[in-house]
Amino acid sequence: NKKAFVELLFWKSPAIVCEMTKGYSSLQEGEGTTRSRVPPWTPQEEQELRELYWKYKEVEGGDIIAAILAHLPTPGRTRRQVVKQLVRM
Repeated sequence: NKKAFVELLFWKSPAIVCEMTKGYSSLQEGEGTTRSRVPPWTPQEEQELRELYWKYKEVEGGDIIAAILAHLPTPGRTRRQVVKQLVRM
């Protein structure tokens, strides 16, 4: 690639650098991205999240997200993942 020097002028993630050095399309689908590390929300998890939100949204002086995380049946979800999913829904 004659224009590869231009790509070196911009910040890259380790996955992009690996792809540049080994050839484009060397990474498998989703490999090296943050999306591949975060498990997707199932419809059952979304329904449970929705129910927990409606249950704890009226609690005075409490942290809604902390209450949801404490009662979420699926372990391993972070506060940020729960907030992003609630905003998305």
